[in-house]
Amino acid sequence: MNILALLLTALLFGGMTLYSFGFAAFVLRALPEETARPLIRRAFPHFYLFVLGTAALAAVCAAFTDLLSTVILVVIALTTLYARQSLMPRINAATDAGHSKRFKLLHFFSVLITLAHIAGAAWAIIRLGVAL
Repeated sequence: MNILALLLTALLFGGMTLYSFGFAAFVLRALPEETARPLIRRAFPHFYLFVLGTAALAAVCAAFTDLLSTVILVVIALTTLYARQSLMPRINAATDAGHSKRFKLLHFFSVLITLAHIAGAAWAIIRLGVAL
């Protein structure tokens, strides 16, 4: 189970990193804003489902090996649920209403959550790797 937990956590880390620093950044640079923003908005719910599902599965597998990694992965899953169901709709509403200050604040919070998720997944990978 530890190897599966490690692989799932590595997938989580890689997926979050690629989406955050690769896909989203590329789309925003490569496409006109009126095309890029709706595309990113449509992609985020799927990204959050990926993070939620992968973190939850990794947590189940990690539970057999390392309690702290399990807690980290559960926290990632729960805060992703919050980001998807609460934060993302508020970000979209602020954008739709033209409230740029509110959008920037909420978006910044969402970025901090994602960076914390990436750091947490990295920490869990290290712990699970050492447990091999």
